[in-house]
Amino acid sequence: MECMLEVVILPVSDVDRSLVFYTERLGFNLDVDYGPGPAFRVVQLTPPGSACSVQIGVGLTDAEPGSARGLYLVVPDLEAAWGELVERGVDVGEIRHKAPLDAWQGGFEPGADPEHRDYASFAEFSDPDGNTWTLQERGFPRS
Repeated sequence: MECMLEVVILPVSDVDRSLVFYTERLGFNLDVDYGPGPAFRVVQLTPPGSACSVQIGVGLTDAEPGSARGLYLVVPDLEAAWGELVERGVDVGEIRHKAPLDAWQGGFEPGADPEHRDYASFAEFSDPDGNTWTLQERGFPRS
């Protein structure tokens, strides 16, 4: 069976505030903003380079605003992405990496993995409602 994840709905309390956060702070592309009436509005946003989008809006979900967890944004250079988001005003947590990686059992040490191994380094942030995101490094550019 072939299938692709294309959209994740994020529960938010203020669509316009979230739209500003996702476009201006995170740099997501605005694909759709459609609201034919006060009971329904769909805003679709896509991270640059991603095949999967997120939707925020009115009448899309009955989930509590801020209840989405475990959302990942994979970046090739975590330190560069972290710096760009902080510069844009996003409150991103400190970078950390799995340790010891070869026998990982849930422990972390501060900073990016010194060897920039795939899936080893992380940093977290939340949107204005508290939906949580993890930045994860994969595909660090090697010279």
